[in-house]
Amino acid sequence: METVNKTIEFDTKTELDFIDFTDEVENFIKENKIKNGIVNVQILHTSAALMVNENEPLLIEDFKKNLLQTAPKDLEYLHDNLEKRTVNLCPDECINGHSHCKAIHLLVNFALNLINGELQLGQWQRIFLVELDRPRKRKVQILILGE
Repeated sequence: METVNKTIEFDTKTELDFIDFTDEVENFIKENKIKNGIVNVQILHTSAALMVNENEPLLIEDFKKNLLQTAPKDLEYLHDNLEKRTVNLCPDECINGHSHCKAIHLLVNFALNLINGELQLGQWQRIFLVELDRPRKRKVQILILGE
């Protein structure tokens, strides 16, 4: 059994930026000799997430609308009350309770099958990073485990 891994960095452009990075995952698979196994994809953030779905522009707009309705920015979030909150604070802390609440409806990681050197995705399935907060640098790790 072998493992290989890679961290990919992204610069998101806007809130609710959907970045299709399927090709990057498939290129990493091709660069390595593991032909059969599991490809685990994991995001290293709590206000961005992952998704496997169809890359169709109108559907992406539907996703955005759904996420905005799921956790609207104009609700009151305890996480945003910096007078009461005492943990996990940074000097440039942003008000983003809505982003974290959106993230609980999406994925932190997922595993996909690798068979004969090919990532097993359905006809329309693509891999996305979904920015749920403001534009910033994001990291996603890919780990291939197999033979």
